[in-house]
Amino acid sequence: MSRILAKSLQWTQSPLIINAPMGGFAGGDLAAAVTKAGGLGMIGGVFDMNELHDNLAKATATLHVDQSLDSSKTLPVGVGLLPFVSKLEEALPVIKEFKPHVLWLFAAKEFEDYTTWAQRIREVSPDTQIWIQCGSVTAALHIAEACKPDVLVMQGVDAGGHGFEKGAGIISLLPETADALQRHDFAHIPLVAAGGIMDGRGTAAALALGAQGVVMGTRFLAAKETIVHGKYQSTLLDAEDGGQSTVRSKLFDELRGPNIWPEAYNGRSLVIDSYRDHVNGVGIEEIRRLHGEAVKGEDAGFGESKRAAIWAGTGVGLVKKVEGAADIVVEVRNGAREVLQRAAKI
Repeated sequence: MSRILAKSLQWTQSPLIINAPMGGFAGGDLAAAVTKAGGLGMIGGVFDMNELHDNLAKATATLHVDQSLDSSKTLPVGVGLLPFVSKLEEALPVIKEFKPHVLWLFAAKEFEDYTTWAQRIREVSPDTQIWIQCGSVTAALHIAEACKPDVLVMQGVDAGGHGFEKGAGIISLLPETADALQRHDFAHIPLVAAGGIMDGRGTAAALALGAQGVVMGTRFLAAKETIVHGKYQSTLLDAEDGGQSTVRSKLFDELRGPNIWPEAYNGRSLVIDSYRDHVNGVGIEEIRRLHGEAVKGEDAGFGESKRAAIWAGTGVGLVKKVEGAADIVVEVRNGAREVLQRAAKI
């Protein structure tokens, strides 16, 4: 971990493991468990700031009993928000009250929106770090210049869920971004890696490429503390060969109605019946009708019909069991250390 991150995330252990702030999935229980295990726990927020408030309160109650985590000016978890749909004026009071250590921004309509959010957040919670997620070298440079983020989260196209429609895997994205930042005098901004990382091997690879920490979303979808339907979770565990069993498409954001995501983004899901219909030429209205019927069922559209999006990265075939979040953090951290020790002997 870089000195900058190590100094500011004093409760964490190296290598730094972070759960992705998955909206609707990553709540207070998951964030608290990851933080208590020496990682950075993240809570995902989208529309409902009351729900975010409740999750932060839950994390606070859990972490407050640990004196080693209760001495900072900030709450030792992070919050992820989506500037294109989240309401800044509604989010600010929650941020001011709980003062999360990290505020992670992703998917603004315009790069300039990040600047506005960063300025306002720093006004109400000066010690909160601003992390911004992007998926290209060009975006990283623009954000570094305009927003002066504390950390850039570089997401490769192997990631599950939403990301840049056009992009690269972290094996080229990370080093090229690091080189570009150095040329433009932004080498002081740490990078963390996201996209396709599932275990210690992927973590060690990301560190070798220049990351100061790693983000995992799909792996934490199989955590006991994650808010996720049982059928969704069991379908993930059954998936194999993620490059074939998952696909990136805008179709997944059309299932509930017109796509509201900015043009630059799409999402990666398991290949579901809705997508197969789309490829076979079935019209969107019929696909939406079938989806609407399926999600009303007991399996919420994740079971036999598989009509609902099941967000997952290409590494999904490496996820084989449901575990406690702390166990995932420790396993991945120790696995990465072992890989790096073996590599040092080559």
